[in-house]
Amino acid sequence: MINGAERIIGLYRRHAHLWAERRGDRLMEAHWLDRFRNLLPAKANVLDLGCGSGKPIARYLIEKGCEVTGVDSSPEIIELCRESFPKSEWRVADMRELSLERRFDGIIAWDSFFHLGFDDQRQMFPIFRAHAAPDAALMFTSGPAHGEAIGEFEGESLYHASLASEEYNLLLSANDFEVVAHALEDPTCGKHTIWLARQR
Repeated sequence: MINGAERIIGLYRRHAHLWAERRGDRLMEAHWLDRFRNLLPAKANVLDLGCGSGKPIARYLIEKGCEVTGVDSSPEIIELCRESFPKSEWRVADMRELSLERRFDGIIAWDSFFHLGFDDQRQMFPIFRAHAAPDAALMFTSGPAHGEAIGEFEGESLYHASLASEEYNLLLSANDFEVVAHALEDPTCGKHTIWLARQR
């Protein structure tokens, strides 16, 4: 039986254009993106995991001078990125199996990492480390506490999971990241729970 997390890829493939339309250009994340950018060198190269259509987050980073490499498991979504930002690099890939043999100044997994199941999330931290340049910044969103939650999009189940804050702290430390900032259900950012860390 396919579990909720495994259905996510198919859901985003089936509804790529509708999802992109509904996500739109609203950018409530600018404050956190600026904190992320403040940890990066000029003209930083950034790996965007689960990049979606590239709007608005990758677009914001590109406009601020970053070179973005976007990764998403949906070919349909990646095609939208290529249409909008043809000078950037876009790859169809599953973040759980990523091995680009490159290191980046920044890694972001906004509203994507939390679609993975518990074990897959744990196994992502060595992948983050493998793609992180010295002093690289890492930012991702999670749930507020350990558990699973099922949302809905176009009548289909939309899976989310989160580890406990204590475990995220341990995983970050074990993979040579130091937490720079953490917000639990930030009211200024749509109640996102946000982690910002830096490679030691």
